[in-house]
Amino acid sequence: MSTTKGKVVLAGAGPGDAELITVKLQHRLAEAEVILADRLVNPEIISLFANKDATVIATGKQGYNDASLSQEEISNLIVEHALQGKNVLRLKGGDVAFFSNVLDELIAVEEHNIDFEIIPGITAASGASAYTGIPLTARGHAQGVQFLTYNPNSSYAPESWRQFATCNDTLVFYMAAKNVTGLAEILLRFTKKPNTPLALIEQATTIHQQIHITTLKDCERDFKGKQFSSPSLVIIGNVVNLHQRFKWLQPTEAGSVFNELV
Repeated sequence: MSTTKGKVVLAGAGPGDAELITVKLQHRLAEAEVILADRLVNPEIISLFANKDATVIATGKQGYNDASLSQEEISNLIVEHALQGKNVLRLKGGDVAFFSNVLDELIAVEEHNIDFEIIPGITAASGASAYTGIPLTARGHAQGVQFLTYNPNSSYAPESWRQFATCNDTLVFYMAAKNVTGLAEILLRFTKKPNTPLALIEQATTIHQQIHITTLKDCERDFKGKQFSSPSLVIIGNVVNLHQRFKWLQPTEAGSVFNELV
């Protein structure tokens, strides 16, 4: 084992479009000796920009999938390769710190006194907003934006759901596509605006992007039984109405471009 520790780079690869990564990440991809890639990273990014001699490890952590790697296993891999003196790039979809387990990885490298660097990326909400023509805080349509997650085990208190349902903010829900009808049902219990528009966006920023628009009250009717590709994002609020006016991307293919360990 090398006595010289390597460096760990924790980086966001953006929401899908390979051209949306930062210049700094391009440099780190070219320098990396080991790349641990999240399942939501467009593989085109690695094929275009990564060091051709790098060892690429698919770390397809996913909820509801016992076959995927655990966070502990991923953190151990990062540390193991860095302690061998390798320059390690941990590559995550979207931004490195938006609803990710970056804290676990930071703790792991800190505990082993490994040098690290954090490189931000464009998060899914920003990418989906831009590529669907839905400005999240458009003046006159929203006072703010809230970034949230949802699954059946979400522990929001009733007071929080009431605030979500009655505020004038745009609500962006990550990890909610599988349970979007349940999400709409809860919000309907508290809102006085059942016609609030809801958009579900699949594969945002890619040629595979698909947008499905309904309302809170029609979500069950329109989406029940449907399955959506990963990654998907849910946007709720009046800003969704701007899509028809400002949509510009013309997707050319249906289906998934990402690693479907899902």
